[in-house]
Amino acid sequence: MGSRERVAEFLLKSGAHHDIREFAQSTKNSALAAEALGCTVAEIAKSVVFVGMKTAVVIVSGDRKVDTSKLGRIMAEEMRTAKPDEVRERTGFPIGGVPPFPHAAGVEVLPDMSLTRFREVWAAAGAPNAVFKIGAADLIRLVGRGPYDLAE
Repeated sequence: MGSRERVAEFLLKSGAHHDIREFAQSTKNSALAAEALGCTVAEIAKSVVFVGMKTAVVIVSGDRKVDTSKLGRIMAEEMRTAKPDEVRERTGFPIGGVPPFPHAAGVEVLPDMSLTRFREVWAAAGAPNAVFKIGAADLIRLVGRGPYDLAE
């Protein structure tokens, strides 16, 4: 099963209302996704992968950056942004397509409070040209923890 199909199956089983869309053009970063969707960059729930001994995927509003010192305190270790090859190796998803879920055991997913500004957000759906719309509260509920104060 491909990455996009794994996300679609997870969303279907979750029962959360969602809308998956695929595009001919790339949606691999917040600006490209917002342009394709006709929404603001802030409404994009971007997944940023960090590594140390552990792996963390921080889901943050597209107009924010992750404060690595805040993340380090939560993860109890120093974390750095993952390199492109580490993203797929650690998460199983391609760079630009890392979704908030589903992730393998051991990958810590941490939604940021910046998402709560919106009723609905758009997140990567497992491929660099696929996204899905979901209620911000549903996204946080499905992650199963948070939200955290991780933005700068």
